[in-house]
Amino acid sequence: MRQLLRPALTLFVLLSVVTGLVYPWLLTRAGGALFPDQAQGSLVRHDGKIIGSSLIGQSFTDPGLFWGRPSATAPTPYNAAASSGSNLGPTNPALVTAIQGRIDALKAADPANTLPVPVDLVTASASGLDPHISLAGAYYQVGRVAAARGLSADAVRALVETHKEARQWGFLGEPRVNVLALNLALLASLPGASTPIASTDKAK
Repeated sequence: MRQLLRPALTLFVLLSVVTGLVYPWLLTRAGGALFPDQAQGSLVRHDGKIIGSSLIGQSFTDPGLFWGRPSATAPTPYNAAASSGSNLGPTNPALVTAIQGRIDALKAADPANTLPVPVDLVTASASGLDPHISLAGAYYQVGRVAAARGLSADAVRALVETHKEARQWGFLGEPRVNVLALNLALLASLPGASTPIASTDKAK
């Protein structure tokens, strides 16, 4: 029995050290050296303060800022600790009600806008954390943001164009805009404007 137990325990301890300590330590060190920004969470800093991550969306409700994609995480939107979608099927009345409420909110904030409402502005993503919106989603909001900020629509549209991100690796997904980066650039273009984020996890 001892002849079987000793090598089994030795192998168990050895593999535990290698896979539980050495391997994670090596990967952490390699990730920090090769991809320092990503390894730290792709954090966004403004005036020396961390105001968010380029990988996690935030809840913006100010009409003078671009709004992101809805989040279905609970109890608060864009809660990274509770990443999930709504899990509501396309025939579920609750989904129809939620989408109609979001459409009504967009139209109430910009009643003169006659453009079709882009689908990503009224549907939550699978993760509930999506930091991007489509170009159509950004263009739809140009008029509202411009009016609220006292800017020309052309100036705001040009800002969207300069923050357009191409398809991943040139062929995956669609062109998009990071909402946090766009809002920071918008406020940076306005003298005396304050940062749109009050903490590291949400906007006020």
